[in-house]
Amino acid sequence: MSAIHIAVWNRSTVLTDAQVSAVVPALQTQVHRDWAPAWGSDADLTFVASHDTPPAGAWWLVILDDSDQATALGYHDLTPDGLPQGKVFAHSDIKFGYTWTVTASHELLEMLGDPDINLAAYVYTGATLNRLYAYEVADACEADRYGYQIDGVLVSDFVFPSWFESFRKKGSTQFDFGGHITEPFELLPGGYIGVFDIRSGSGWHQLTAESTPLHYSMRARVGSRRERRRTPRDQWLISEIS
Repeated sequence: MSAIHIAVWNRSTVLTDAQVSAVVPALQTQVHRDWAPAWGSDADLTFVASHDTPPAGAWWLVILDDSDQATALGYHDLTPDGLPQGKVFAHSDIKFGYTWTVTASHELLEMLGDPDINLAAYVYTGATLNRLYAYEVADACEADRYGYQIDGVLVSDFVFPSWFESFRKKGSTQFDFGGHITEPFELLPGGYIGVFDIRSGSGWHQLTAESTPLHYSMRARVGSRRERRRTPRDQWLISEIS
């Protein structure tokens, strides 16, 4: 039994309790079987029906309808008790042609990988360019096409710790679960990552696979870059987080 307990709570009207509860075993398998051996953290998942409330002390993965942050399909927040919470906007996913189970898997793993949204990898590349890379474990390979099936449920691909290790040579080890990435900090088509250029003073911004930086003013403890997770292509959220 894990010390982390996550309540998967259906608060959506476009998905029934039966539809959401049917996905929880696949998410649990992904965490126990695929995530934990690579990252060393584990969690026990419990389904909570729409008319119930999560148990005290649990982290939340809440399935909702429409995003409360423009065009965001999922992001992190805190529960009323101040514990990690992932939000998944199922209707927004469906509306824009995405698979809501991939979003759920993505937010679940990123919540486990960086619960307080405050971790980053420092990369020294020379006297004039030094960067912090946000510990986003699913953004680099987030597109649905890189996901994989667990008992008929499509879940998100995710990177391994080696993805954040700049000393690794191309092709020297496994960088993501699906084996699509070949070197550290590689972004697959549709992927992105939050970076902070230390010397430039430009603040946090996003690098995309297409090398188009998207700037935002700060990396707050709550929300922040999670609101840029799985947004419909070319509709990135560029709002200041307070």
